[in-house]
Amino acid sequence: MTTLLAFYQTLGPALTLLVIGTFLLAGTVKGVIGLGLPTVAMGMLGLAMLPTQAAALLIIPSTVTNLWQLALGGHLGTLLKRLWPMLLLIFLGAGLGTLWLGMDAGAWMVRALGGALLLYAVSGLCLPTFQVGPRTERWLGPLCGLITGFITSVTGVFVIPAVPYLQALGLGRDQLVQALGLSFSVSTLALAAGLAWRGALGGGEVGASLLALVPALLGMWLGQALRQRISALWFKRVFFTGMALLGGHLLLSGQ
Repeated sequence: MTTLLAFYQTLGPALTLLVIGTFLLAGTVKGVIGLGLPTVAMGMLGLAMLPTQAAALLIIPSTVTNLWQLALGGHLGTLLKRLWPMLLLIFLGAGLGTLWLGMDAGAWMVRALGGALLLYAVSGLCLPTFQVGPRTERWLGPLCGLITGFITSVTGVFVIPAVPYLQALGLGRDQLVQALGLSFSVSTLALAAGLAWRGALGGGEVGASLLALVPALLGMWLGQALRQRISALWFKRVFFTGMALLGGHLLLSGQ
């Protein structure tokens, strides 16, 4: 792959349309609820291509949209001081996962992706809101970071258990949005490093990911406009239900 279009020429028109539609939808979801771009992208693209290809495509859209989210709020310094153990362990966990297992084309990989999506959906639909105290935070934060990093390296999904953990810290709305952007940015960087180490993130993949940024940004803009007109709670329920169905399908029919 020596040009920006070579990746899509290899995929063909049908899969190219799937990529465009997937990132448009993923960006819309992120625009409405502040998360979900890599989760939707890995789930949808995992139906039709290798997990490593799907993960490579989401690197640039995920990085740009997460940095956009991270830049808002004005709490970056405070959050870094509080969350750095978790963030460090995300990166270390991803490194360990890459060295030990990493992504491959096996059926177990597709089922692992499905299992991660299903677990995330069930936690979003069923788990009650809980609170993490300061003493618990000292050990639970690094543990959640380690597990999140490991799951990231194997499935490309970096919301479990990081998102429920961050939601349990009692952060204000702006702080939570910025904390999610911080966690997702580190996870994306760790995923990119793992893919590059395994030779799955070359110039062609980076170029293809850059082109995927266009529908992702358009979707995020649409999502932000929709957020003012629809119920965020209703949208989250639909989102988690869709992720549960998709995860269950991948878990049962992994190939």
